[in-house]
Amino acid sequence: MEGASGEHRGVIAAINVVPLIDILLVLLIIFMVISPLNPLGLTTNLPQPNRAPGPDRYNVVVQVLPAGPRIDQQDVSWQDLGPRLRSIFSERAEKVAFVSGSDAVDFADVARAVDIMRASGIDRVGFVTGNLHSAR
Repeated sequence: MEGASGEHRGVIAAINVVPLIDILLVLLIIFMVISPLNPLGLTTNLPQPNRAPGPDRYNVVVQVLPAGPRIDQQDVSWQDLGPRLRSIFSERAEKVAFVSGSDAVDFADVARAVDIMRASGIDRVGFVTGNLHSAR
């Protein structure tokens, strides 16, 4: 009848788990706050085959001249530059083009050509520079 009266004479060896649960909940909240919501990583472009094989694989060079822009030695107006570039690059997997400006044009015209090229869907725009030996 000793157990029924509620008196217990020995030492109870039970672990108090309430503080342990409190610590675990605090750690859980801390890790949830410091972990990023979206995983960060590198963006990749997978290689894609060209849909138009053959002579269409040449590099496109946009020249900015005082008379106006040219695409591969063909004169084009500023208004037709964007649609013409979109039609050229519509079937290409690699959207890379080059821009070349003469010494007689303002930099604003070259920047305008680059802006039109980027708006036309060209991913990478390279600059063609003059002869480096003439600059020395």
